[in-house]
Amino acid sequence: MTIVVTQSASDDIAEGYLFYEEQYPGLGEYFETSIFADIRSLVLYAGVHEIHFEIYYRRIASRFPYAIYYTLENDTVLVHAVADTRRDPDRVRYRLQQN
Repeated sequence: MTIVVTQSASDDIAEGYLFYEEQYPGLGEYFETSIFADIRSLVLYAGVHEIHFEIYYRRIASRFPYAIYYTLENDTVLVHAVADTRRDPDRVRYRLQQN
């Protein structure tokens, strides 16, 4: 199984990194490490998560209030967004529709 993180999802991770790094030095690094560990776990668990917005699987991050939205195409996991779950779900839906 191959994992591809889209530019949009990479931007989400960078935004989260900056937010947490402003809260406490080093927390951004921990956020990034945790999110990438959750993404890597999709090699084993892709496809077992709930479907949201009709086509996206949603994996809830294990240590931060974020959700990883992904699709499966053949033997590839495409990560489309890493969204803060405290935000309005309609905003997340809109962003995903723009992909």
